[in-house]
Amino acid sequence: MEPPDLAEVYAMKIRIKFRKYGNLKFIGHLDVQRFFQKAVRRAGIDVAYSTGFSPHQIMSFAAPLGLGQESNGEYMDMEVNSFLGSKETVERLNAASVEGIEILSAKVLPEHTKNAMASVAAASYTVRFRAGREPDFDWKSCLPRFYLQESIPITKETKKSTLDMDLKPGIYELRLCQDAIYMLLRTGSAENIKPSLVLEAFLDMHGEQLKENALLITREETYMNIGTEENRQLVPLDEIGMESEAIAATDSEAGYE
Repeated sequence: MEPPDLAEVYAMKIRIKFRKYGNLKFIGHLDVQRFFQKAVRRAGIDVAYSTGFSPHQIMSFAAPLGLGQESNGEYMDMEVNSFLGSKETVERLNAASVEGIEILSAKVLPEHTKNAMASVAAASYTVRFRAGREPDFDWKSCLPRFYLQESIPITKETKKSTLDMDLKPGIYELRLCQDAIYMLLRTGSAENIKPSLVLEAFLDMHGEQLKENALLITREETYMNIGTEENRQLVPLDEIGMESEAIAATDSEAGYE
């Protein structure tokens, strides 16, 4: 058997799925990045480093989570020189982790897969109002009518100006789920619809403003689109890739003579 190109042996990409909960929902995205850099070293993961004057671990994260939000579906990609296997990687990272971050899976990605950040197309959320900070009208009965509108125009303030936009095309699903609101929203670098923005528009339609610190938001999953924009086929970011046994770092260790 012909040995693979060395770039294939030394540039394996793996996708880590994790959840973020409890008090750690109050740490920002940069702190999450720094946490994983340290956890990867403590776990003995054979992570690949960039070249140059200041080498750094090659990793990227999907859409950053808003401060104060919990999540059951966060993703990080990283390149490794060798792979311990899916089960061993999850166990080691969890042993090196802290309460508030739990590793759920580790999968080897196919070659040429776009990184997690570039893959994100949508995210689902469960949103609840804090006790005592609910709207003053019967919001549960009004929510379906809000979503059935042909358009949901808003004026969004940016750092330099204001922007008139229609939220409706970016809200893929909106429904009541017992005492919570389930949302499936467009997410990504080009356009990112936040749950709070949707609820601000909903309350504004009824002459109210969102009360300060009123929302409890949990991101349930992060999705990529394997279809087209007209015919979306949203699947979780861990739908691609596969669980794997250990993969060695060198040709001979991998079984190539």
